[in-house]
Amino acid sequence: MPYPYVLLSAAVSLDGYLDDTGPERLLLSSPADFDRVDEVRASVDAILIGAGTIRADNPRLLVNSPDRRAARVAAGKPEYPLKVTVSGSGDLDPDAKFWHTGGEKIVCTTDKGAERALALGLAADVVPLGPDLDWRRLLEHLHDVRGVRRLMVEGGGTIHTQLLQQGLADELQLVLAPLFVGDPDAPRLFGPGAYQAGRLRLTETRRIEDVVLMRYEPTAPGTGPLPAAADHHWLALACDLAAQCPPSRTAFSVGAVIVAADGTELARGHSREGDDPVVHAEEAALAKLDPTDPRLASATVYSSLEPCAHRASRPKPCARLILDAGVRRVVTAWREPDTFVAGADGSGLLAAQGVEVVVLPEHEERAKAPNRHLAG
Repeated sequence: MPYPYVLLSAAVSLDGYLDDTGPERLLLSSPADFDRVDEVRASVDAILIGAGTIRADNPRLLVNSPDRRAARVAAGKPEYPLKVTVSGSGDLDPDAKFWHTGGEKIVCTTDKGAERALALGLAADVVPLGPDLDWRRLLEHLHDVRGVRRLMVEGGGTIHTQLLQQGLADELQLVLAPLFVGDPDAPRLFGPGAYQAGRLRLTETRRIEDVVLMRYEPTAPGTGPLPAAADHHWLALACDLAAQCPPSRTAFSVGAVIVAADGTELARGHSREGDDPVVHAEEAALAKLDPTDPRLASATVYSSLEPCAHRASRPKPCARLILDAGVRRVVTAWREPDTFVAGADGSGLLAAQGVEVVVLPEHEERAKAPNRHLAG
């Protein structure tokens, strides 16, 4: 199911703390960075925090700039983004500022927590998600029911940790403040546990007065049928590569990327690449690798169109080449239509041999774009 774009936002001390243990909130950001956060808030459809953050900080969670609020209204959006909080227990303070400022608000909770939250008479919609909190179900609800396309998550540390560990965060905006906390009882941004492998991609660094903003994107593919945030990045890249194909009226334009389990890009290719008028995207990418490369066994192949199961121009179709390479996971945007081959089913061929095939249909239109000229 499609999810919103999930942006994690946090500020930490040099030793990785979100706050100290004093009675007042430790201000880590600079005034100019608070204004940047306000700008980001104005750009999203919803802002999410945990119940612990409401208890600890009692935030209003508003867009403070009148000009930014006016721009939202002029664009046909609500004056304020939707405010979302998450609580497994439903134990929330109905007098907190969160409920009495801004626009629409919702509480995402468990079935049992919903009973408690409803009894409190909170000024918010209460959304039960089942016996346990399920982040994927929560994101599906925000996307499908609430129309949220961009979600800003402002804490706390447990929520940031869970979203990263489950591969659901598309971006991390981290501000580093020039001070130390040093108190082992103070809250840290990230907790222990199993995170996705590999290094994140640094997309921006920016000095803002005396703090530094760093923006990161995850790179590691998912490991099973459930997509990770990085799967969308790599598949979007494959679709961009399809647009580089020399045009043809007798073959699809397809892009492919092969990515190791740690997020390292191993190879990329596109249809009719170089001087070969019949090479396919997956074939072009695989040809750039040593077939004995041990990383292939845990790699993911991203292809804008499902790998072919039949072809006349080569002895082996791309699905067979992927199997021979030992790849066990394929992510694609678009199932092959009957334009050139009736009943094409490369995904079925791969799945029958134990390969995990993940289809992300939200990228389908992007994959089709360079093929609009083809009949069917």
